[in-house]
Amino acid sequence: MTEPTDADLLRSWRRGDATAFAALVDRYQGPLLAFARFLPCGASGAEDVVQEVLLRLARNPPELPRETAEEQRPPEARLASWLYRVTRNCAMEQVRSDARRRIREERTAPREMLEGGPPAIEQDDTRRAVEEGLLALAEDQREALVLRLFGERSYREIAEITGQKAGTVAWLISEGLKTLSRRLAPLLDLEPARRERVAGLTGETS
Repeated sequence: MTEPTDADLLRSWRRGDATAFAALVDRYQGPLLAFARFLPCGASGAEDVVQEVLLRLARNPPELPRETAEEQRPPEARLASWLYRVTRNCAMEQVRSDARRRIREERTAPREMLEGGPPAIEQDDTRRAVEEGLLALAEDQREALVLRLFGERSYREIAEITGQKAGTVAWLISEGLKTLSRRLAPLLDLEPARRERVAGLTGETS
């Protein structure tokens, strides 16, 4: 049995089929969370951001235009671009909201309640090392690279989501991969001859 497309599921959801929306959530929730955790909202705010994105999808799902000679991407690519773009916007909104909330709290809360920081994160596996390396990248490089590696978005889709030119996206991904590989080598205590394994892990070979 052929799996329903995004356009099929959206049409069913507009007709009131709750199982269709559940299928969209199953399809996109994981990839969106993987993307959101590397946005300015951070891992702690990723779930709230994605929940808001899914609520917006439920309340006002986008119209997916039919394919034309100029636009030959499948509807799935268009919905994915819309979801990643909304995720990015929601993350920025959350950061601005949190900044305003912190200002209010700092004006009223006792100083001792504001001291301290998050617990240290143990670097206990290769994936965590990759995540640490990604978080150390410049924001525009990290965003493009996460969309490419975890979101599996094309350069064109990343350009649409971030508002960058396709050439800029290609440069950001290339520079981000170079920087990430350099950071991972000492972090994982790797010999230079083993860097190809790190490149494979980060997707640099594609």
